[in-house]
Amino acid sequence: MTSAVLLHQLVESAAARDGARIALTRGKEALSYAELFAQCAAWSSGLLELGIARGERVAIYLEKRVEFVAAAFGATAAGGVFVPLNPLLKGEQVAHILRDCNVRVLITSVERLAALQAVLPHCHDLRQVVIVGSPEALPEVQGASVHRWNELAAAPAREGHRVIDSDMAAILYTSGSTGRPKGVVLSHRNVVTGACSVAQYLENNAEDTLLAALPLSFDAGFSQLTTAFHAGARVVLIDYLLPRDVLNAVVREQVTGLTAVPPLWIQLAGLQWPEDVTDHLRYIANTGGRMPGETLKALRAKLPRTRPFLMYGLTEAFRATYLLPEQADLRPDSIGKAIPNSEVLVLREDGTECAPNEPGELVQRGALVAMGYWNDPEKTAERFRPLPAGVGGREPGLTIPEIAVFSGDTVRRDEDGFLYFVGRRDEMIKTSGYRVSPTEVEELLYGTGKVGECVAFGLPHLTLGQSICIVATAPAGGTLDTAALLADCRARMPAYMVPARIEARSGPLPRNPNGKIDRKQLATECQEKEAAQ
Repeated sequence: MTSAVLLHQLVESAAARDGARIALTRGKEALSYAELFAQCAAWSSGLLELGIARGERVAIYLEKRVEFVAAAFGATAAGGVFVPLNPLLKGEQVAHILRDCNVRVLITSVERLAALQAVLPHCHDLRQVVIVGSPEALPEVQGASVHRWNELAAAPAREGHRVIDSDMAAILYTSGSTGRPKGVVLSHRNVVTGACSVAQYLENNAEDTLLAALPLSFDAGFSQLTTAFHAGARVVLIDYLLPRDVLNAVVREQVTGLTAVPPLWIQLAGLQWPEDVTDHLRYIANTGGRMPGETLKALRAKLPRTRPFLMYGLTEAFRATYLLPEQADLRPDSIGKAIPNSEVLVLREDGTECAPNEPGELVQRGALVAMGYWNDPEKTAERFRPLPAGVGGREPGLTIPEIAVFSGDTVRRDEDGFLYFVGRRDEMIKTSGYRVSPTEVEELLYGTGKVGECVAFGLPHLTLGQSICIVATAPAGGTLDTAALLADCRARMPAYMVPARIEARSGPLPRNPNGKIDRKQLATECQEKEAAQ
């Protein structure tokens, strides 16, 4: 086998080309491609031993470790669909995802399982829990069987269910502008095409070493695996506490490619980089928001021979655009042009193409467009829509509609075809590289019983991109204890979702013409207040 069509075949193909080459490193642990392929096959057989059916969901709730990688690729080899869970999520968020996509098998550790014991009984589709490592005693989970991974690994080898490239491979959860996180369904074709496309413009090869600093539950984080495996390169897994840990890993592991989000780049730009790091660090790449110009300038001064790639994308279509390093000085504000094997259009509300420099909605077509949101036809119909006839490569004679992803982001295209980000139509908060739904934050605040009315929004922040701010009123007949409310937030929310500030107001909060709390007005008032201080 020389090329991959299905996700797990990325590992199989690399092992066939050079099985002795190192695929994964984590601390002192290293796996060759042959060893990783064997582990993926063992996970696949173990899941089949549990009776997993074609297309059933396998959730993985682990920190970055070899078992996470083998479980994800092993799940698709069995014919299942893997659902990576951000290790920062708390029990309530994990339970929502397990219920939402009807997870059958949960793979986790003893320590993480202990934090889920209260919520798992409410996940009625969960049937099997697999514990990595070798615990002496297996904990009990109501309604599910619990297994040791090392025992399942001894299951007889068997072939997985038949799947094709248009079948589901993964469901990645991303916050929407309203409500709880939505599951973006990715096909094998989506993920493999994305790996080929990114490896093409980054010129990845088997000699590369990529540092997986982003969460593997993110599309850009998981892409470090797929892109590297497509090229036969090495991936270094790291769970870092401080930006210095990332820099130390870059130097220690002789990393050639590093992809990060703006808040991390801002912190890394403030560190002292060794002069000889550019002997091996071939490129840096930014995703998850615009990198500030001063940050890019500082990084380029510290890394004069390292090529910067600025990228834009959305989980619903992986990556959309990239800016060639040679254009960084000429067009520092541009998000570039479409990545290989993808087309990006700028459309008016009537579906016609915008003129040069006319703002319009970014619409992406091609093999990277996801399969929609899991079990959410209404939201899917909003974002995934038929491409108008006569637009892009769609000739009027084609009668079967092509579904494109309408990003909700406003951009413009200059006379030379370069794209520029204008703004977001929704109210998502982008903080620390995460997309946070203000409605989800508000739901959790209301769940404490400590507020009357509340509204969440993002304000510009130098290092976070945006900080999460809350305006709230006291509950009926009581007072608003902001310290107690903040303590509840820390207990109920992952760290990136915890508000940076909570402002108490007397109610009711202002409304817009539709009768909804006027989020925009409150955000403007708070921003003006901050500017005046």
